[in-house]
Amino acid sequence: MSEPIVFCKGGGCTAKLGPGVLERVLEKLPKGKRNPELLVGFDSRDDGAVYRLTPDTAVIQTLDFFPPMVEDPYIFGQIAAANALSDIYAMGGEVRTALNIVCFPEQMDLNILGRILQGGAEKVAEAGGSLVGGHSIADDGVKYGLSVMGTVHPDRIWTNVGAQRGDKLILTKKLGVGLVCTAARVGQASEEALTQAEQSMTTLNRYAAEIFKHCTVHACTDVTGFGLLGHLHEMLGEQCSAVLAWERIPVLPGALDYADDFLLTAAAQRNRNFAGERVKFEHLPFAAEEVLFDPQTSGGLLCALPEWEADRAVEELRRAGLPAAVIGVVTAKSEFEITVR
Repeated sequence: MSEPIVFCKGGGCTAKLGPGVLERVLEKLPKGKRNPELLVGFDSRDDGAVYRLTPDTAVIQTLDFFPPMVEDPYIFGQIAAANALSDIYAMGGEVRTALNIVCFPEQMDLNILGRILQGGAEKVAEAGGSLVGGHSIADDGVKYGLSVMGTVHPDRIWTNVGAQRGDKLILTKKLGVGLVCTAARVGQASEEALTQAEQSMTTLNRYAAEIFKHCTVHACTDVTGFGLLGHLHEMLGEQCSAVLAWERIPVLPGALDYADDFLLTAAAQRNRNFAGERVKFEHLPFAAEEVLFDPQTSGGLLCALPEWEADRAVEELRRAGLPAAVIGVVTAKSEFEITVR
């Protein structure tokens, strides 16, 4: 007698390979001759690839998929789609088309698959894009996501590098999704924490990106599997450092308690191993460190703006219902790449 298939065994961006593993693999790939129309490729670790078609139009190409991190198939479909669509917004683009990517056990109830696809389709429609097909395979477990194509003006691409000394760092969503979902799988998450986490993960970054388009964006990325500190490391590059103010960082209710209870993810520990030596924590408790390494699924945008634009941007983001905050400042290069006080 075969064992029943478990829908949610732990997924989302916690299921991704660690940044250290990816770095070792990607650096060995042959680069080949660079096409002058390829404005952003995989060598820059950016959120998507950008290819120029005309002087006024470039396409952004990205994909993302993973196993379920919540029990509700419909909400999972929404989350997975919002997460995949986010890469377009993180580069300043607009969503045009999307293709479904599906892995599904043949013996599982097809109504579950229908609910997943319904949730994803509704998010693509909310993004203003067109769902145009997809690909499916029979698999031992459930996985879902999207391949997404967007467009952007070649002169208005946001990359995840380019932050400048004196820039303010703005985060548009609360941290702690990985911790909350881990607690939920063992029945320890409060209803409030899980509800807020699901609302955060299903919220498109479209609304934050539309506000940032009226600002001078020096660098932007979305905070996902590598956690806040891992993605900030990529943003700073070799030229800058950053100082973060812990008390300003928005955190989901319960996340610190779940970290104190050691309801941790392996992905967070991989993130700590990768970025930990670059970070100096000043009088921070263990739980706070874990939140900063916590892998986020469909996390918020992390944006570097000039100081004089930051407060106005945060005001507009909060009026749009987003828990945005200025969480730190970009500084000159120092001994530690990131300091958290």
